[in-house]
Amino acid sequence: MNTTGLARLALTLLCLTPLYASAQTAPPLELPAVLVSRQAAEALDLSVGSIVQVAPPDGSRARDFRVAGIYEPTPDPSRLGNAIYAVRLHLPDVLALTSPPDAPAGAESVDAINIRLTPGTDAAAFSRDVNARLPGLAARPTSDAGAAAGPFRVLERFHLAIAIVTIIASTVFLVALTVMMVDERRETVGVLRLIGLPTSRVLVQVLIEGVLVAGAGSVFGLALALVSEGAINRFFQWRYDTALLFVRVTPSVAATCLMIAIPLGVSATVVASWLLLRRNALRLARR
Repeated sequence: MNTTGLARLALTLLCLTPLYASAQTAPPLELPAVLVSRQAAEALDLSVGSIVQVAPPDGSRARDFRVAGIYEPTPDPSRLGNAIYAVRLHLPDVLALTSPPDAPAGAESVDAINIRLTPGTDAAAFSRDVNARLPGLAARPTSDAGAAAGPFRVLERFHLAIAIVTIIASTVFLVALTVMMVDERRETVGVLRLIGLPTSRVLVQVLIEGVLVAGAGSVFGLALALVSEGAINRFFQWRYDTALLFVRVTPSVAATCLMIAIPLGVSATVVASWLLLRRNALRLARR
């Protein structure tokens, strides 16, 4: 990538702190522009048009900038609870602040570049194409980079284990509850058997009823999740001062829930009914 292309990049520099704000009220238009994170703007009482001084950590070579906008930092789970005080500068301004005065032109280097693809683009295919065209350059989708992080991989496995244990425990409880509910209808089942309905016919009726009940319960659960999603996100975003989404019910998550909940509900109903239908019809019908 040439210098002109790099100059168009806006880099987030977390190292350019502390951030200093002056009290000037009429910023000259010739000052370079800078974007300030929302947390830094709130802490320093900055607004669009304010004058700030940005300097490296040693405080040298401080320069004045005009605040052109305030942005919301990209949510980072690893920095949850920590206020992000950062600025975004154009590349020439970054080089002027960070490069040694005696550094020759063109000696700068870039460790990583984030590229935003248009919606619908295959990120994996794009990464393979870049790796094939530029040997020595490692390109990978951001989703793979996040999955490779040790703490988040461990957290994902922990959530999977908790989900499996929860499903197994809830299934056992559901079967026990269904057996109790079906047992209360033993007289009705006994009468149906005495008037000549075969066991298969009664099981079909129970199956249909189980599908309706399980479907209604699943829809109610999804509706409750969608309603509580916004409340949970707003509370924790307020608590930790972040734009991170803590709960997100996606179509794939909803489909997975339906594929698990409805078969389990129907199976529990059929198993409980089968245990009841194995009894003698006269014993079922008597009071």
